[in-house]
Formats: sequence, structure tokens, C-alpha cells
Amino acid sequence: MPDVSLMTDLPTAAAARPAKPHLPDAQTVTSVKHWTDRLFSFRVSRPASLRFRSGEFVMIGLMGENGKPLLRAYSIASPSWDEELEFYSIKVPDGPLTSKLQHIQPGDEIILRPKPVGTLVVDALLPGKRLWFLATGTGLAPFASLMRDPEVYEKFDQVIMMHTCREAAELNYGRELVEGLKDDPLIGEIVADKLVYYPTCTREAFHHMGRVTDNLSTGKVFADLGIPPMDPATDRAMVCGSLAFNVDVKAILEGFGLREGANSDPKEFVVEKAFVGDGI
Repeated sequence: MPDVSLMTDLPTAAAARPAKPHLPDAQTVTSVKHWTDRLFSFRVSRPASLRFRSGEFVMIGLMGENGKPLLRAYSIASPSWDEELEFYSIKVPDGPLTSKLQHIQPGDEIILRPKPVGTLVVDALLPGKRLWFLATGTGLAPFASLMRDPEVYEKFDQVIMMHTCREAAELNYGRELVEGLKDDPLIGEIVADKLVYYPTCTREAFHHMGRVTDNLSTGKVFADLGIPPMDPATDRAMVCGSLAFNVDVKAILEGFGLREGANSDPKEFVVEKAFVGDGI
């Protein structure tokens, strides 16, 4: 015979637990990893209807103090085939969003608008032989997606990931990702022959020093890698960083003869203009 007291206690116990407010366009946080006191990554559930191209971004966020969604553009760091979505973020103590976002835990909800857009997609580039990913800080995120996409290696003979941070610890997210790709069952064999990783630091002694801009303009990266300078006939590039970084790199690429393209007008390089910097 059923235990009547147990049956009556269950609804009471459930009612005693305060329900979390359900967010609009909510997705559930599945994991969080803090890389430094300034950087963290997290994964969330993926909407069943979401389709995106590796390199695109979506709007994500939390509810603001005024009861309205506080959203920012975040590049999806996971590849288009992943069952979850990964994001890589800076922590800004006084940032309207990241001051709160950095405290999320597995099981929490975030807002995710399932409308991906962006210019850092291979379709926005003309066919070429060598593809450069040029990033600073969390600008690495879209390339974390693209480096794990088989299509990138099908279209280019060589992929060079240039990533600059202030300190070596800030490179750990990218370094672990690149090292893990060698054992990836989907693209491990391809990556071993085609992906070149060129990390640099600006404020701490490291085996490669200097900014992306300096290493390109002086030719140091070409000398270090034993490859010829950029040529519009063979080289393609994608750029993601602060506004100042994007402007400087654009000028350097144009100096090599490369032209800026877009989804509707493919050329030799593209820049992600929606990248959000230290104020988030």
C-alpha cells in the first residue's frame, strides 16, 4: 500500500524550493572554467533550431537591474558541429554584463538570441592557399571555432593562428585548444600538417614577443616561420580584436595588397567589427 504521508510531503517539499525566474531565450550553463583572474570560458546548451557558420557571433546576456535583457555580441567559440555552445570572455569588474556573467555556475541560465551573424566566415574570402587568423585577447574566440572546422582545412593548405596577450597565462585557453586538436578524431590528422600556432606576449618574457602588428610589419613572423611575406595572390586573413587593433591590422594588410571583403563581396581579408572590448 502506498505511503500516504510520503505522497503528501512531496508537493510541500517542492513548493518550499524557490523557483528560479525563467529567462527569455534561455539556455542552461553546462560548464565554466576560469583561466585567469581576467578570463573565463563557459559552455551552454544549444537551441535545437540554431544553425551557424563557424566564426559567427550571437547576442547573449543576463537580465539587467531594470528588468530588461542586458545583451552583448559574443563570438561562438565552439565549431558549428558541436552539440553545445562555447564562449570565451573577459572579466570586467565594473562591466555592466561581465561583472555578473563571470559568476555563472552550471545549471544557471543565460539569455541567448538564436540569430547568428558575422563576417569571420570562409565564405567571405576568395579562394587562397594560406589563411591567417589574427587576434588579441578574447578576440581568439571566433578562431577557436574556425580552427575546429574541417571546411577550413579543406579550403586552405596552411592556417596560421597569431594570438597576442599581455601575459603567458592569458594564452592558456588557446594553447590547450591547439594542443588538443592533434588528438581530435575528426580533424587531428589534417591539423598536424596544416595548422601553425604563433602565440606572443607583450608584457612578459616569452619565446615569441611583440604585438601582432609589429611582428607583421617588421616581417619577424615570416622570418620565424620561414615563409614569404603576405601576397594577395595566395594569402587570406581574418582579424578580431579591439577597434584600435583592427584599424592597425587593416592598414598593414592593405599595405601587403590585400583588400577587405564581406559576406556579399568576398576579398582577401575580413574584420569582425562587432567584437566587444574591455567595457563589457
